[in-house]
Amino acid sequence: MIIIGHPWIESNRFLKVFSIKDIEKSQPSDIVLLEPLVDSHNHAIHCKNNNIPFAVLVSTLEDALFANSLGAKYIICEEEDALMIQPIATEYLFDTRILVLIHSEKEISKIARANVDGVIFSEAIS
Repeated sequence: MIIIGHPWIESNRFLKVFSIKDIEKSQPSDIVLLEPLVDSHNHAIHCKNNNIPFAVLVSTLEDALFANSLGAKYIICEEEDALMIQPIATEYLFDTRILVLIHSEKEISKIARANVDGVIFSEAIS
């Protein structure tokens, strides 16, 4: 299981971006975080074309399918959405990993029992 943002585990910074200029200002170790694809699909294409690792916030299966096809490294979603998306991601062998946004360490085991790829603490996002 992937755990991002816990103080015991070193992880990349997830940096919210809103423009190509923001993406260009990111550090090589950053994971660029895009808002829903309806608003950021051009940014996702830019990241893919420039080999910049990126994550996308999703709330629908369709957005998850598009994010995977566009080469997102991570999909970040709420638990309920992850429970719907993860079986499809597993069946179709997504390269993209599904992360549930969490706020407490107590949520980790519940997400693990649901066979979701991982979790990301809200503190990991800047």
